[in-house]
Amino acid sequence: MKIYVDADASPVKDIVISVAHDFGLQVVLVKSISHYSHDEAMDGVETVYVDTGADAADYRIMKLADRLDIIITQDYGLASLGLGKGCLVLHHKGFAYTNENIDQLLQTRHLSAKARRSGHKTKGPKPFTDEDRKKFQNLLRRTIQANI
Repeated sequence: MKIYVDADASPVKDIVISVAHDFGLQVVLVKSISHYSHDEAMDGVETVYVDTGADAADYRIMKLADRLDIIITQDYGLASLGLGKGCLVLHHKGFAYTNENIDQLLQTRHLSAKARRSGHKTKGPKPFTDEDRKKFQNLLRRTIQANI
């Protein structure tokens, strides 16, 4: 089992790395080359850089991930693809994407995009809180424990 993080805008990279280390799991951070960093590599963490295209990170994650790997993303499209491949997919706000909730999430995304295109304003995401952090960390630990 590996953990793949759609890492460009992920606020939980540090939590993922810490929890993965506790379980001895490999973490793969997938980032756009525009977010290149000279940071020192950490044990158990690989960084994969991709082109700056809109879905480049998503495609690379799908190419690399295997069944029962964990994918961390806020992208509903990537989540849907990951579920179709048999991956465990988590959102940084502390909920798991499932075959039961993905259709509704995609439909909501579609309707919001349609409203924006027609000139309506839609609400953005709520700020990421310490409570969200704790909720995500607990979900990640439970997900790993249930699947190792």
